[in-house]
Amino acid sequence: MNITLTLNGKRRTADIHPNAKLSDVLRQLGCASVKMGCNEGACGSCAVSVNGRVINSCLAYAAQADGGTVETVESIGSLDHPHPIQAALVEEGAVQCGFCMPGMIMAAKALFDKNPSPTDAELAIHLDGQLCRCTGYEKIQSALRRVAAHGAPVPSPGSSTKGGRS
Repeated sequence: MNITLTLNGKRRTADIHPNAKLSDVLRQLGCASVKMGCNEGACGSCAVSVNGRVINSCLAYAAQADGGTVETVESIGSLDHPHPIQAALVEEGAVQCGFCMPGMIMAAKALFDKNPSPTDAELAIHLDGQLCRCTGYEKIQSALRRVAAHGAPVPSPGSSTKGGRS
């Protein structure tokens, strides 16, 4: 079967098996940020935004995204122009192996899009489904506090911010 979706701002069509998982199809379409951690929805490393809602793409069928809008980390920042969340994570030293970061960034961005200055408790609750095996979360929380303290500016593509990539 064929599906059509808007992926990171570009209309894309894919020929898929009816039972194909969204995570698999996104990887096939070139979204390397969609990590395959547990394939059970427990780790959050495959988190993406579908129609403005963050989901674990390993639990969704690709057919469910037909006609929808899907965003991955590839759409929110680049090496030269990282999103403030990405820049803060790098500057804080929160990125170690990096495997969890794309899902963590997508979950954090969804929260900041709704609430530019969340409390520590709101950050913790919103990121509850995002597992990181390397950092112990302190540096991640510190980086996100930094973003929250500045009101989580959301730059337009091509605007400049300091930092690295995730």
